[in-house]
Amino acid sequence: MKAFILDRYGKTGSTRIGEMPEPEPGDDDVLVQVHAAGVNALDSKIRNGEFKLLLPYRLPAVLGNDVAGVVTRVGSRVRRFKPGDEVYARPETARMGAFAERIAMNESAVAIKPATLDMEQAASLPLVALTAWQALVDRANLSKGQKVLVHAGSGGVGTVAIQLAKHLGAFVATTTSTVNVEWVRSLGADVVVDYRKEDFAASLRDYDVVLNSLGTDVLEKSLRVLRPGGKLISISGPPDPDFAKDIGASWILRQVMRVLSRRIRKQAMRRGVSYSFLFMKENGEQLRKIAALVDAGIVRPVVDRVFGLDAAGEAMAYVDQGRAKGKVVVKVR
Repeated sequence: MKAFILDRYGKTGSTRIGEMPEPEPGDDDVLVQVHAAGVNALDSKIRNGEFKLLLPYRLPAVLGNDVAGVVTRVGSRVRRFKPGDEVYARPETARMGAFAERIAMNESAVAIKPATLDMEQAASLPLVALTAWQALVDRANLSKGQKVLVHAGSGGVGTVAIQLAKHLGAFVATTTSTVNVEWVRSLGADVVVDYRKEDFAASLRDYDVVLNSLGTDVLEKSLRVLRPGGKLISISGPPDPDFAKDIGASWILRQVMRVLSRRIRKQAMRRGVSYSFLFMKENGEQLRKIAALVDAGIVRPVVDRVFGLDAAGEAMAYVDQGRAKGKVVVKVR
């Protein structure tokens, strides 16, 4: 089958369009004919080798961590899906491969796609929507009347997190550039900080939750906007000891993560707040709940650009620029 393949780790010259063996579904798997695949910063980080200690893929491997398509075969123990079902998913972390004509996934990672979306829109959602859900619902337990700061409101995670937080009844602040101020306000943000003109840490106070997807300087400044007991949740690192324990990391890797996160954890402790690193997990049940919100008009996907499979490298380069408004999608079929 045709696929976008990672041959070796590295920013340049490491990927190509080529042929890969057809995936063979197991007893608990569904085989999906891919129609579209979302492009994420995670794809670039995997390509660059940033996660090779945590996610030791056997190369060559097919990139891609968001998918929408049609079920063509099901394993003997699959009960929730049948051939012909239109589905969307974030494949299991160890089984990425959405930039290809077909992909096999455990049925637990898969959900029927939102009926109101086309394949490209559906493919844009799984990873970012699950990230927003697991940060705001599972980790933060966000509730009505609380205040949340969502950094990078015009990005893939940010666009969904703003809408989900408003649905949960929170007061939402976000950061973005000048050109996107009114647009993120239209998504539901109550306060928009233009980072080109204003320092968010100087104008925001007493927030319950901060969802960070940016660098170390923003991460550390975010502690200053939290009230005592508040929660700083970061999807861009550094990984913490709880994450190391969760993934069953080796003793050496656990110590490395402890050292990497020591500074921010100590700063958080001094301010009476908590810090945690979130690496989103696949979850078909949560995707079913998200699909219901989408079909009810509560959450809408934001697609910036659509590329063909042959241009998957260009799609990743565009995402790497950090200027995408919402999500970038690769159309496979």
